[in-house]
Amino acid sequence: MSKVKLLRYLANLGYGSRRDVLAMFADGRIGDAAGEALYGDDVRAHDDIRIDGEPLDPAPGLLLMLNKPTGYTCSTKDQGRLIYDLLPRRFRQRDPVVSPVGRLDRDTSGLLLMTDDGTLLHRIIAPKSKLPKVYRARLAGDLRGDEGPVFASGTLMLEGEKTPLLPAELEVLSAREARLTLHEGRYHQVRRMFAAVGNHVEALHRERIGGLDLGDLPEGEWRLLGDDERVRLFAA
Repeated sequence: MSKVKLLRYLANLGYGSRRDVLAMFADGRIGDAAGEALYGDDVRAHDDIRIDGEPLDPAPGLLLMLNKPTGYTCSTKDQGRLIYDLLPRRFRQRDPVVSPVGRLDRDTSGLLLMTDDGTLLHRIIAPKSKLPKVYRARLAGDLRGDEGPVFASGTLMLEGEKTPLLPAELEVLSAREARLTLHEGRYHQVRRMFAAVGNHVEALHRERIGGLDLGDLPEGEWRLLGDDERVRLFAA
């Protein structure tokens, strides 16, 4: 790519303004894998470019998995702790920004996908995708025993809405703990579903989206997803 295109490319990856990147060129901080400084119209691929001797951040079109702890908000601007505090600082400066695919509220932990690919984001969250999302809930009161049929009926209406929920599957784990599989993503849906049957969610954790789960990813950590995992996401 030409120097002008490389300036724009690095700026869009969050390395600073074009003026900042130009200064990095002037200081000899931008080179290739062989350690040679890049000047003029030299052509390099993403994986060949180095800044201060280090490979570039992931190329555009990334998809990552974050094991979100409670207490973090899925936002770039809200007060308090943000999910971006758990990622490399440049990620929030990228253009397009690395955005959460759907959201987990501040008090919900677990699997959160993030991408800078708008087409992929909309494919995942589109209602017609109906990707299953699996949550583990700890409840304030004992389960009554009729929640499973109610959630699976396809007739449950949430307060303030005009369309019934799609059928959802409930797995009882103990008197006050359950796993719930949804095929849509409405606002605070799991909490509102249990409220509709007279209970209250005390803790909520998302375990799976489509064919992906957190595996051994520690809380607060993230990792990039490969092509095979993108396939698994939609294979559920």
